Amino acid sequence: MRNSLLYLSEKTPLNQVSPKVPLWKSRKDKADTPETFIENQKELVRDLMAKAKQIELLIDALPPPDLSEDQNERLRKIDSEMRIANEEYRQSLERAKTLHKEVSETLRFLLISSQNGTS
Repeated sequence: MRNSLLYLSEKTPLNQVSPKVPLWKSRKDKADTPETFIENQKELVRDLMAKAKQIELLIDALPPPDLSEDQNERLRKIDSEMRIANEEYRQSLERAKTLHKEVSETLRFLLISSQNGTS
């Protein structure tokens, strides 16, 4: 696709559409003859049409988006389990923060006590 667009932009002959707007670039050395360019355009159109048909076939081969009731129920169950697990995770995280704070305070107390006892 990129090559096709690159071809169209590089090989097209530039024509002045208005005498008030000058051509700022010339492609006489790169541009195809009008006949060749038209034939190549037609070939690109055929290629694009073939690609469009291939895409349609691929889309038609996809499974339908409808979920069966069993799948819906299974997804609801998984969602519920995930919510419970997430809540347990949050509680565990809060517990870990509390324990970290208690351990830090205990260590700080022991450090201060040992410094006061040795001084």
